Amino acid sequence: MIEFDRVTVRVDADAGAPSGIDGQRTLLHDLTLSLQEPRIAIIGANGSGKSTLLKLINGLVLPTSGTVTSAGLDTRRRGRDVRRRVGFIFTDPLSQLVMPTGREDVELSLRGRIKRPAERRTAAENVLRRFGIADLADRSIYDLSGGERQLLAIAVVAAVEPSILVADEPTTLLDLRNENRIRETLRGVADQLVFTTHNLSFALDSERCLVVDGGRVAFDGAPTDAVDFYRSLCAA
Repeated sequence: MIEFDRVTVRVDADAGAPSGIDGQRTLLHDLTLSLQEPRIAIIGANGSGKSTLLKLINGLVLPTSGTVTSAGLDTRRRGRDVRRRVGFIFTDPLSQLVMPTGREDVELSLRGRIKRPAERRTAAENVLRRFGIADLADRSIYDLSGGERQLLAIAVVAAVEPSILVADEPTTLLDLRNENRIRETLRGVADQLVFTTHNLSFALDSERCLVVDGGRVAFDGAPTDAVDFYRSLCAA
């Protein structure tokens, strides 16, 4: 479960950008939410605050005021423990694939849990097999397609069995086949999935959908109603 209690996020305003309090810009305004559903989508325009909201969940962003609790842990006081329980998938998988090959990336992810190299290698092979990408184990990450990289990034994060998984636009720039494969792969990877997307069809895969606009949650409810609201918002 994820709790936001009166959360506000402010940053120093960029030169030439509109500023508010003490020359700062507010990315999220006084957000109070309780997220319990297994699959939650977040939609909204670029710059609306949805990625900031997502990054609060595992402490990549800390609130300027208020508190965020993920899996029962305060992200400010227990950041390291939070990140052990909350996995994060970036829009660009190359942001998190840091080793030359997929096998090495999964082994690196498992290093904190499995000390013996031989056991860690076997466990990594099992993870890659589970996600149907064992054939990619020893290929350079730079030789993989966008879809293959994203599958590998998911496998790397899921290897440590997080209870919560957050994904920032995980199907961006993928063709339809790879998009469908990623959507299917994300089912059941963790107890709770929270994801941002510009793909309104993908948003309908959720049990609950938030529409973020201007740093505020403008709508919170059933996915079909949220998509209709967002379409009206864009049309206006």
